[in-house]
Amino acid sequence: MIRASLAALALSCSITAVAVAAQDAKDPYLWLEDIEGSKALGWVKKENAATDKLITSRPGFEADRKRAREILDDDRQIAEPGEVMAETITNFWRDANNPRGIWRQSPLDAYLAGKPVWTTLIDVDALGKAEKQSWVWHGADCLAPDYKRCLVSLSPGGTDADIVREWDRTTKSFVGDGFTLPQAKSSVTWENADTLLVATDYGAGSMTASGYPRIVKRWKRGTPLSAAETVAEGENEDVGMNVFAFTDGDKRWPMISRGKTFYTADIKLPNADGSRYISSIVPDTASVRDVVDGQLIIFINKDWANIPAGSLASLSLADMSADRQVPIVTAMTPTKAQAIENVSATDNILWVKALDDVEGKLFALRRDPKTGQWSQKEVPLAANATVTIAGTVGKRDIVLASAETMLMPPTLYAVSEGKAPQAVQSLPATFDAKDMTVEKRFATSKDGTKIPYFLARKKGSTGPVPALVHAYGGFRAAQTPGYLTGQPYRAGPLGLFWVEDGNAYVLAGIRGGGEYGPAWHQAALREKRQASFDDLHAVAEDLVRTGVSAKGRIAISGRSNGGVLVGAAMTQRPDLYGAVISGSPIKDMWRYDKMLAGASWVAEYGDPDVAEDWAFLSKYSPYHNIRKGVKYPPIFLYLSTKDDRVHPGHARKFAARLMENGNRVYYHEYIEGGHSVGADHAEDAVRAAMLHGFLLRELVEKK
Repeated sequence: MIRASLAALALSCSITAVAVAAQDAKDPYLWLEDIEGSKALGWVKKENAATDKLITSRPGFEADRKRAREILDDDRQIAEPGEVMAETITNFWRDANNPRGIWRQSPLDAYLAGKPVWTTLIDVDALGKAEKQSWVWHGADCLAPDYKRCLVSLSPGGTDADIVREWDRTTKSFVGDGFTLPQAKSSVTWENADTLLVATDYGAGSMTASGYPRIVKRWKRGTPLSAAETVAEGENEDVGMNVFAFTDGDKRWPMISRGKTFYTADIKLPNADGSRYISSIVPDTASVRDVVDGQLIIFINKDWANIPAGSLASLSLADMSADRQVPIVTAMTPTKAQAIENVSATDNILWVKALDDVEGKLFALRRDPKTGQWSQKEVPLAANATVTIAGTVGKRDIVLASAETMLMPPTLYAVSEGKAPQAVQSLPATFDAKDMTVEKRFATSKDGTKIPYFLARKKGSTGPVPALVHAYGGFRAAQTPGYLTGQPYRAGPLGLFWVEDGNAYVLAGIRGGGEYGPAWHQAALREKRQASFDDLHAVAEDLVRTGVSAKGRIAISGRSNGGVLVGAAMTQRPDLYGAVISGSPIKDMWRYDKMLAGASWVAEYGDPDVAEDWAFLSKYSPYHNIRKGVKYPPIFLYLSTKDDRVHPGHARKFAARLMENGNRVYYHEYIEGGHSVGADHAEDAVRAAMLHGFLLRELVEKK
């Protein structure tokens, strides 16, 4: 029996290998996957030059670029709160004089009063110049309660892989003999002042198939990393290991997460004496959100212990660390129209930002110390707005939350339970919105599901006018409407330029995201992916039906996973769309799991090496559904050579195959910037101007 099973497995593997080889042999553009190869980069330079020639010399381009840069560099932007360290608060700031940014601090009371007094901690531009590195800031983790020592993460050129160096906040300098990690996709946190938990690249066999760390070690000060003690290991097929920590009063709770798939993880906690890490009862489908009042707060993605999916539950940390029976208590269950999105704790309150028909609401949750039960109160902030939890002031039980709409600039509030929100800083209006309007509408998808979308345009617009629809539809990420100077994501003020032209800008909340909780995401998972494409088609068709726009005059925009979305949409309905914008895109669903971090997304899309999965992936894989003789809408592809998450080969090969078949392609591959593409505002401004020029050229001037 065993021999027969092994023989069958060997045959299956052999058949799969043959299938993979056969499929790859059909791909004439595999050479474009050679990221830094001279032939591939030669192709990139040629296509970049062709796009530059078409777009950057256009009348209006330089004015757009200059205005976009002024908006992005405006020093009136909100100083977003970083970490509150006792009576000090930090902020990371970028403007015209500091394109890579400065990490700075202010007394907390001055910040809350709207009159911060800033002191620079690290000037990233100056550091990069001194060290002859193109540093991009990836954040700092400072150890409570004195916050003297910090772990600073810096990336060369914006890649996900970064270096980690210990820094002293009192001397404002890196610690000469301190902790230092070489460049890698690392996860690191303080266990205590002299010990780190480190998941990083330890050499051969220490990384997963997805390219993330497989091993967690305890690294003590004064010893080499090679001498660190292994405390947890995952499997090669896992996504990766992560370490993190929460502070609850005076107690620090470091934790280890073994990511088995993108959506399942085993959580380990320190045992009672902190000597080792033990398994917890947290279900592997849940997400750890925060710690408050001795309770671990988790988000339930699938029904568990009589708690419905989409809810928050609390578990006793003391009981789990002592391996005792743990009471499981519901902290909050949203309504059918709601979705819990962000959670953050202060010393006594659990603050929850929820979506209610994709509009933001803020709740304050308290736990009764006698009964262990939770109560909740809605905290009014701003009606019909997008609400974001920006930070907390733990000991004062204050949450810092912002509110904005497409036409109302963001305001940052300090919110306390039972008190009126106090405005800390409001962004002045960047544009005149008096002649603009925003509506929330619902389109009906193919299966009858109502799909929300927000429509911004000029008042009195009679249409049909060109429309730009931005969507994402994956990985539980909800799309919420923000101020038009930042819409769509990573394209700066493109949405603003488009509406000012007299056109329509649309943000669609299609399935696959988190607009209505776990069920909304699961409705477009794996073999059900077509639902997200149908939803996008439905929104576009609703714009046509209601006279807002017309077939062939609708552009669609999506980046990263949104690249799959718009790629599938344009190949399925070339009649409906007139232009496509696709940033840092995924396009090749046959090889996506073999390229950079792609293996970590199998739980979202499926495994192309499994025949049953390839059967549904092949039906929409953008790269494989380009047909000869079909005229597809022109597409603008933008990306970064240094993207170490989504392989640039996706966009390169998609562009090459489209052009092979006579389709119009605009291509722009930045060298730096990583997955976010823009390493600084200068690149973001160029991109906004290029995309605006592309849309004008294809949808307005070519009627």
